[in-house]
Amino acid sequence: DQQQKLKNKDLSTYGFLGYPLLQSADILVYKAGLVPVGEDQVAHVEFTRELARRFNHLYGREHDFEEKVNDAIRKMGKKDAKLYKKLRKRYQEQGDDDALSTAQAIVEDQQNINMGDKKRLLGYLEGQAKTILPEPEPLLTKTAKMPGLDGQKMSKSYHNTIGLREPPESIEKKIRTMPTDPARVRRSDPGEPEKCPVWQFHQIYYDDDIKNWVQNGCQTAEIGCIDCKQPVIDCIIAELAPIQERAQNYIEEPASVRAILAEGCEQASAAARETLEEVRQVMGLIYR
Repeated sequence: DQQQKLKNKDLSTYGFLGYPLLQSADILVYKAGLVPVGEDQVAHVEFTRELARRFNHLYGREHDFEEKVNDAIRKMGKKDAKLYKKLRKRYQEQGDDDALSTAQAIVEDQQNINMGDKKRLLGYLEGQAKTILPEPEPLLTKTAKMPGLDGQKMSKSYHNTIGLREPPESIEKKIRTMPTDPARVRRSDPGEPEKCPVWQFHQIYYDDDIKNWVQNGCQTAEIGCIDCKQPVIDCIIAELAPIQERAQNYIEEPASVRAILAEGCEQASAAARETLEEVRQVMGLIYR
């Protein structure tokens, strides 16, 4: 989609192709549990989950895991060992959840094996490994997808955004020049809100009373496009006012911004270092 829309940019590079992997690295290196994203980024989080799952499968087991599992099964006794194998096979081949629950209960009841062996047997049932990189979940807000001013996905690359520190006069100009329903060539022409990008903003910001006003006014040509856009202008300017007020304090005190960044970098580096040490350890990349 981006290659088609951004023909003026050379996107035939690994930097573009590998960008999702870079995003995954940024998430996994901090072992994030929840990742605040927009709706269009949920696929990237799912890619990250698959990456973590694959890594854990490859490197989350002891090198002699199978041998230790077989030893633990022998300690269960012939009857329980035979039943354990039968239930495991039924669960893994047929997806029988009852078989899994029964096998788990058998393992938990074992008196002849230690806790380490129990964990191995429980993990072996589901084909699981040790979790080195946790699988993150997307964290969405109520409005998980914000439309661009032209009706496309909002993106700086598409030049269809409103910045958080955008001046009110710039916001007003951008919204007033937004495209509308092509059928409304003249003020007296009726239109369909669903065909207009401005309608998407009304759905986000306003209640049913305003939306009904827009629907009826547009379809009967009782209101013009500028009339329709004005509530959106007012709402966005009002929403950004407190954000811009808080931002001004940091603009006036750049030293405090640098201090916050330095402290955050220190904490992030410590967390990343710990994860990388564990990753290198399980991959056998630590040399003495």
